Amino acid sequence: MVKDAVIRGSAGGVPSATLSVPRPAPPARAARQSWLDALRGLAALIVVFEHSLDALLPEVRGSVSPWFDFGQYGVLVFFLVSGYVVPVSLERRGSVRGFWITRFFRLYPLWALAAAAGTVFGVLGVYSVLPGEAADRPWTWFLAHVTMLQDLLQVPSVVNVFWTLSYEMAFYLLVTAMFVFGVHRASTATSLTFAVCAVVAGALVPAGWLSRALGGGVVGVAVVVLLCGIAAVLSANRDLRLHGAAVIAVLALVLLTFNSRVGAWESLIILATMFGGTAIYRIERSPAAWARKRWLLVLVPVLSVAAAVALGPGWGMSAVDQQAFKWGWSTAVVAAWLTFAAGLALRHRTVSPLLVWLGLTSYSIYLLHPLILQVVRRITMDPAGIPLAARLAWEGALFAAVIGCAALSHRFVERPAQRLGHRLARAAAVQERGNAAGAS
Repeated sequence: MVKDAVIRGSAGGVPSATLSVPRPAPPARAARQSWLDALRGLAALIVVFEHSLDALLPEVRGSVSPWFDFGQYGVLVFFLVSGYVVPVSLERRGSVRGFWITRFFRLYPLWALAAAAGTVFGVLGVYSVLPGEAADRPWTWFLAHVTMLQDLLQVPSVVNVFWTLSYEMAFYLLVTAMFVFGVHRASTATSLTFAVCAVVAGALVPAGWLSRALGGGVVGVAVVVLLCGIAAVLSANRDLRLHGAAVIAVLALVLLTFNSRVGAWESLIILATMFGGTAIYRIERSPAAWARKRWLLVLVPVLSVAAAVALGPGWGMSAVDQQAFKWGWSTAVVAAWLTFAAGLALRHRTVSPLLVWLGLTSYSIYLLHPLILQVVRRITMDPAGIPLAARLAWEGALFAAVIGCAALSHRFVERPAQRLGHRLARAAAVQERGNAAGAS
């Protein structure tokens, strides 16, 4: 049985307008969530495996990695899952303020723990050291990280996997803006537009162009614009919300196109992938849309591969390395989309509770594993001097340590923070309803 959630407010295509949003019954939602959790768990373990190769399994790095990028595959699966669930969570909640409260408490507490640990590890030189920017421009480095946009601000991440959070944050900004303007259901067109723009912009705009042209001041400007835009979009004033939505959307698009570390084509393809996940959610619920739009959506992975082949990195790379990048990226894109399609096709099947649990702890696995891997690398040092059997044992120990630490952080950091976030979001929703009733 499907119920409608009514979102109240003022008219004009913004969340203050009345909007009817389909709300699935809890059992159906739980069934969908299980397969998504399983995909998250799989993706997290694949990323851990990828990052362990140099330290423990260089044979796999040398033989398989030139043809398949395990890490890229894992993060693309993550991005597809985020695209599938995040915009819908905003629509179900019907409150931009509630959405950002829950996102804050979902991401920042564990992020702060990982960032602090990464900083300490860098100062102590556990395996690697802090980036030079941390000492040369500490406040710039700090502010870029706090916004989670550091990868779009040309600031090296204190923990290497933080780079993906910059694209998650850009996605949240764009999803919020689309919701405020009432165009959040144009997912297929948005995904395809990003993919097309990736090919065009990638051929014209060099990576990090904005920071090279304007210097470190880009970070300060971005922080001020972001804070002003978020404050406006969370306000009770309809016109201010619209202006705030426009500001955060423009900021995200400018940074993605003109200042990402990976380059315009790759950053825009990432957003195309995330909105592709959203499009799948919508198409899945409409047989008519499935017949009409599925072939348009297929163009997104096709254009993703085309962009990698035509625009893949050439700076400082040998022809062999360039070819390996293009192959690794292309096969990872295809595999990620096929994996998501397989999960979607099997979503009504019973999912292993272990995979579901790994999905629930996947954020902890993802953020904490580089720190644990630093310790392993400090101990093992040169894999060439370690027998294969011993390195496989270290691989097992790495996974056990990562999963164990993730279980603890999920239990004592993530879950309490999420509960607090949900309580505050409910209180904010009650206040918004009261304000809307008073205005009417």
